[in-house]
Amino acid sequence: MSGHSHWSGIKHRKGVVDARRGKLFSKLARHITLAARKGGGDPDMNLPLRYAIDRARAAHMPKDSIDKAVKKGTGEIEGEHLEEVVYEGVGPEGVQVVVDVLTDNRNRTAAEIRKLFERCGGKMGTPGSVAWNFELKGRVTVEGKGVDEDQLIEVVLEGGGEDVQRDADLYDVRTSPADFEGVKRAIEAKGFPIKTSEIARIPKNLVPISQEKAARRILDFLGEMEDHDDVQTVAANFDIPDELIDRIAAESSG
Repeated sequence: MSGHSHWSGIKHRKGVVDARRGKLFSKLARHITLAARKGGGDPDMNLPLRYAIDRARAAHMPKDSIDKAVKKGTGEIEGEHLEEVVYEGVGPEGVQVVVDVLTDNRNRTAAEIRKLFERCGGKMGTPGSVAWNFELKGRVTVEGKGVDEDQLIEVVLEGGGEDVQRDADLYDVRTSPADFEGVKRAIEAKGFPIKTSEIARIPKNLVPISQEKAARRILDFLGEMEDHDDVQTVAANFDIPDELIDRIAAESSG
C-alpha cells in the first residue's frame, strides 16, 4: 500500500483497540443510533445502519447492545439527541486531519477538539480547509494468511472494485462508495476472511514521515484525538514506513 495513510489500519498494530473496547462500544452504539434515526431500524432497507451494525459485530459488540442502540434510534427507547459534525485541521509535522464526530453539544466538542489540535502545535481549520485532499472510498481489509492473492484480486475486480494492495499481514481493498456493498458481498461469498469494512476518507496526497520522533508525535496525537468520547473516525495524510510502525507497535505492546 502507498504508506500507512489510514489511522484505523495502525490501531490494531499498536494494540490500542482491546484496551479501549468499552469506549469503542459506546461510539459504535452512537453510530448505530443515528443511522436508525435517519433511515429506520431495518438494516436490509437502511444501508448506513447495516454498515454500522457490521462494524459493531466485527468489534464483537454484544447483540443486546446493538439492539438497544437501534431501538434508541427508532424511538422505542429514549436516547440522546446527536448531530454529525466534521472538523478539519493540521496536526504535528503539517499532517492534514479530518475528524468525524457525533455530539450532543456542538460548542463543547468544538472547543475540546480545537484544544487537542493546539496542544500538539497544530491548528483547527475552517470547513473545506483540508477536506479537499480526501475522498470517500469503500475500504475492506482481508486477513492475508492463507489467501490466494490472484483469486482475491479477480473477485474484487469482477465485483467492481478499484484496487487491491498488500499491507503487512492484510489485503487492503478499495472501491467507490457505490460499489462497496457489492464488492464486500463478493469477498464474503468466496469465503475470504474480512477483518474490517467501512466507507472511509482516503487522502489523495501524503506527507512522508521518516523520523521516529515525528512518527510518535503523529500517532500519539491521533490516539488522543480518537480517544475523545465524541470522535467517530479520524483520517490523516501521513506515510510512515512499515519498519517504523512495527518498531513503535512493538514498544507499545512490550
